[in-house]
Amino acid sequence: MVRRASAFAILVLCSSLLSTDAAGGGSGGGNDGSGGNGGGTTFNVMSYGAKPGTKQESTQAFMKAWNAACNTNGKATVLVPADVYILGETIFQGPCKSQIPITVQVEGTLQAVSDASVYSGAGWISFSHIDGLVLTGGGTIDGQGNSLWKYNDCNESRLRSSSGRLTITAPGDSPNTDGLHISKSNMVKVSESIIKTGDDCISIGQGANNMTVNKITCGPGHGISVGSLGKEPKELDVTGLIVQNCTLRGTTNGIRIKTYAASDPSRASGFLFQDIIVDSVQNPIIIDQNYGSKSAKPSLVKISNVVYQNIRGTTAPLVAVNLKCSSGAPCQNVHLHNIDLQATGNIRPTSICSSANVGYSGVQNPPACKPGASR
Repeated sequence: MVRRASAFAILVLCSSLLSTDAAGGGSGGGNDGSGGNGGGTTFNVMSYGAKPGTKQESTQAFMKAWNAACNTNGKATVLVPADVYILGETIFQGPCKSQIPITVQVEGTLQAVSDASVYSGAGWISFSHIDGLVLTGGGTIDGQGNSLWKYNDCNESRLRSSSGRLTITAPGDSPNTDGLHISKSNMVKVSESIIKTGDDCISIGQGANNMTVNKITCGPGHGISVGSLGKEPKELDVTGLIVQNCTLRGTTNGIRIKTYAASDPSRASGFLFQDIIVDSVQNPIIIDQNYGSKSAKPSLVKISNVVYQNIRGTTAPLVAVNLKCSSGAPCQNVHLHNIDLQATGNIRPTSICSSANVGYSGVQNPPACKPGASR
């Protein structure tokens, strides 16, 4: 679900990755014409000239159906019936008339044109300047990535949706294949999804606020990450994030916050990570404020008010809790409650803290560390 969207794009080259500057609410469904959908109007792409099958492109028909829905002053649904539809670069443009979120109900398969020359580079499917969007339907979004990765050093990736759960898959060695990257967004909720990637399963970028990540199964991949932050000048703050009821299996990292050294000042604050299961995860809990840089200047991203609660499972390396905060902007008010992480071997895991103000309660395995020390 997407609310106050400035740009929501399904990218094509490392295809089937969703990138959003948006966030969420709404509901919908229905059939063609003016009936159904709880009194709303449904706009079936078939009525606007969409051609099912893999022979003809339906880009213009999809945009015509969208424009009709966008110009409706009331509840509207764009319906994509069960079949295969070929799309080139497709832009669903707002702002729209209605104050009610538009629903795009994808029951069929959207398949990208595999010729990279037909794309401007902005994306394959883009939703722009829309206040309220719901993407639903249990269909498939197939970016035809395997025919395009040779141009972008990617390997294999697909995105598909089934049985109400969004599933994103890419091989563990596929480069830079973030499952979901969310930035410049407010009130986005991601839930009940399975993400297997070669990079972060979910990454939260600058300007993301009031986010909820719930019931995500991640692995392989680099875990669930806030950041990386501070790479660009004058980045927006990240505030208000809840990650809960998630399982991470065989990932490089579990719950990670990462910021670049020598960054401009910004804030990353108000995070709750709770009820997380890790299974053979290399870095279950990690803050890395010297990410991706060899600069001697510290990061000035201020991390504060972070709670890790009820996190349990197994870890492969010795260091299970690694809080490497910035000497230029030390972490404040970090709290760990009921942490139970067991090493996969017979060696007891340890914790490392630096430039961090950390509090503890409940079970602590590995044992708690003091700021600037390791145990």
